[in-house]
Amino acid sequence: MKEVGGVFLQAESEIAAINMVYGAAATGARAMTSSSGPGISLKQEGLSFLAGAELPAVIVNVMRGGPGLGNIAPSQSDYFQATRGGGHGDYHLIVLAPNSVQEMLDLAYLAFELADKYRNPVMILADAILGQMMEGVEFKEENKGVRKKDWIIGGDKGRKPNIIRSLFLEEGVLEEHNKKLQEKYARIRRLEVKYESMQTDDVELLLVSYGSMARLASEVVTRLRKKGIKAGLLRPITLWPFPYSPIRKLTDRVRFFFVVEMSEGQMLEDVKLAVEGAVPVYFYGRLGGGVPTPLEVMERIEEKVGDEDRR
Repeated sequence: MKEVGGVFLQAESEIAAINMVYGAAATGARAMTSSSGPGISLKQEGLSFLAGAELPAVIVNVMRGGPGLGNIAPSQSDYFQATRGGGHGDYHLIVLAPNSVQEMLDLAYLAFELADKYRNPVMILADAILGQMMEGVEFKEENKGVRKKDWIIGGDKGRKPNIIRSLFLEEGVLEEHNKKLQEKYARIRRLEVKYESMQTDDVELLLVSYGSMARLASEVVTRLRKKGIKAGLLRPITLWPFPYSPIRKLTDRVRFFFVVEMSEGQMLEDVKLAVEGAVPVYFYGRLGGGVPTPLEVMERIEEKVGDEDRR
């Protein structure tokens, strides 16, 4: 960290770590913390405090199997926790889902930019496959233009002191603060949706996957195309805000959707919300650290294609 002018602190606990981030962010520093599984659960109160106080920070969750202590195998079972606000109150994190080591790097740059732009915590939601993967990366030129933060605590002698808080006891003040937060979230929904699509021009069967499972899904699409099935892939890069509109627009030509996750079907709910019942939405997933294979997914898809053709 010294080479880039940074500071690394090993906290004594996850709770201490997230509150160190709170303090650092309040002084204008770009701060990040990371963990997985129960460690992220312990940080939830701090995440709610960050969102309530409008403090920019980056949190990295490398998902592993659960619930409970679980295991250290890959999983995507923290989707609800990340996208629905795992702590208390009506708040949102911006949630980014990389699918490669390069994107782990690129989205880290983006996470800090978005956090500063919106004064909001951003989560990078990866999994144990990506966490243990080795790939070549290209470091882009560092952006030195960090936004001026006139709201921070300290740093400007002679000015009126800033107060950063998420506690509002005066009547009606907390409601107005929440309304302001919701207006910010509406801007983020409108401006920051990111996704990648593959072979969707003539698509009839659309796979929807994120993170490492999107790599598997792209292989499945390639194999299905060789069999004459017009398959395509839509990969959400922002899990919040979720790409509802891009998915909804494809319902005009897609016969059915197929969601692949390492969970019991958490992103599945967002896909169903996007589709609004226009066409069937099917699902295949593995639990507790189980990783699907392309063959498993293809067999399930071919089974469903056969069922649809017989109707």
